[in-house]
Amino acid sequence: MSKLKSVLLNPNKMSGTFPDAKTNQVMKDVRDYFENFGKLQILKDVADKRDLEDWYKYQGSKNIYSTMLTPTGYGNEDTSFDLSKISAISELFAFYNPSVWYTFQVSILGVCPIWMSDNEYQKNELAKLLNEGHIFAFGLSEKEHGANIYASEASLRPTGDGEYRANGTKYYIGNSFRAPKIPTLGKNTETGEWVYYVLDSRHENYNYVKDIETAIGSARVGEFRVCEYPITDKDILVSGQKAFDNALLTVNIGKYMVGCAALGIATHGFYEAITHANGRKLYDGMLVTDFPHIREFFNDAFCRLNAMKLYTTRGIDYMRVLSADDRRYLLFSPIQKMKVTKEADDVMATIMDIVCAKGYESDTYLSHASTMAPYFSRLEGTVHVNMSLVLKFIKGYFFGNKNFEDINHGNYVKNDSNIFTEQKFGGLSKVQFDDCKKPYAGVEIANVKIFSQIIDLYKEMIVKAPVEEKKMKDLSYMLNLGHMFTEIVYAQLILEQALISNVDDELINQIFATIIKDFNKYAVAQFNYQENTSTQNEYLQNLMDIVPELDKKKENKFFEEFVQAQDGEFIMTDSVIGQE
Repeated sequence: MSKLKSVLLNPNKMSGTFPDAKTNQVMKDVRDYFENFGKLQILKDVADKRDLEDWYKYQGSKNIYSTMLTPTGYGNEDTSFDLSKISAISELFAFYNPSVWYTFQVSILGVCPIWMSDNEYQKNELAKLLNEGHIFAFGLSEKEHGANIYASEASLRPTGDGEYRANGTKYYIGNSFRAPKIPTLGKNTETGEWVYYVLDSRHENYNYVKDIETAIGSARVGEFRVCEYPITDKDILVSGQKAFDNALLTVNIGKYMVGCAALGIATHGFYEAITHANGRKLYDGMLVTDFPHIREFFNDAFCRLNAMKLYTTRGIDYMRVLSADDRRYLLFSPIQKMKVTKEADDVMATIMDIVCAKGYESDTYLSHASTMAPYFSRLEGTVHVNMSLVLKFIKGYFFGNKNFEDINHGNYVKNDSNIFTEQKFGGLSKVQFDDCKKPYAGVEIANVKIFSQIIDLYKEMIVKAPVEEKKMKDLSYMLNLGHMFTEIVYAQLILEQALISNVDDELINQIFATIIKDFNKYAVAQFNYQENTSTQNEYLQNLMDIVPELDKKKENKFFEEFVQAQDGEFIMTDSVIGQE
């Protein structure tokens, strides 16, 4: 079996990728829709913020959302709520049109609280509506509180005999202009408990206040208000702490798909960039890709994209096996949201440095991707919010090890119903992990071995040069240390999936070169900008001294065999790039 020189999504090469016929058909239906539409029409629709009614009708006729978002037992025999296929189609949607991805993303958030509940009436209603082709919304955030869901002011007032009245406003809610079911988090005015209840945008007591202008093209994000909206027991999903926990788990699932979308956007942008640059002649007949620095830029972008794909693919495996005894996903999910989205942003910045003015022409996908990529990496203050969470796991990651059974790669059919019942929050510092060095055993790849040394030294620094307690609460001080920790976790899952997928050793080597460079960058920043102890600075200097294998001839060969080979691998219908 030949080793893979790329794991990037290519819609032209998806045939038979998935283990069941229905998923393969759905992925083909999505591809055909966009290719028949053509890139120029998609870009025009995005620029004009044209309504997505054509898409709503198409996906309904093909049962796309229904197939992907209906658990086994509630829909047709070939439906399942399978995180592996949901993440794959999320990437595909964003690859073509982030606006369409957004309607699917918010629908994921909208259906999860219902599937997590014991309310069979709502579940059966939801399955019916999915089959009819509807989209759904998630009533969580509020204008005054943003991502701070603890401060939610939406309320549910009991009026007796199993009846209630809902009041309140929700803000920045996608799909809320037409969703027939909107699970909404509020508080019971009588008990003060959290409560999840379901609203219908078609009800006369529901007021869609306005659209909120964003950069998401045709996708509609809005504000809605309900006043004395009648609710009965059959509309209530769950009350108490579990209502709040279900909101957190829903967000965790949604966070992951944001990373998938960012990956899809940047991957399409990469294909356009290499196909354009490798055919564009400049001085004395030289191609853009003849310039050494351009080759370095492309190598970096290609490696980062493949690393993102490997991490995303492996991370889903951990989410699919989550349980009360295996909560490792609680670390891997925020890193997906934080790291993968930021990598997509950085890749697009590098690509735009290569293509320059061409990337701003409105008939290129690059013009849209360069606008969208930063949005994903900054949504909800992604890096800062998620880094605060990631830092809680350092002790358990290195020193709370236990032997877990090996996790299979997720390319198999499974209804992931465990994610609806096995959630448990709190005690993040006590979450246990397998030995992070396990995948490194026996790997004789130069930069992998170098990074293994970095892991050992970082772990030693934690023990012998610990951060004093008051500084551990200072995110400014901890940010770069957290980034270094993130690189270690990121590398673990990348290596695991690379070995599972039989990725070429040289691609793994080059990926780990970028990881070492990034780790080094954060060590330098910690040394230069923070007040560290002398012992801490000594460790940081030692970490800064560890650099990747440097071989310009090997890097040039890598460009020609791995990166340049992607020229023309994907050219969309109506594309202006590749047709010059």
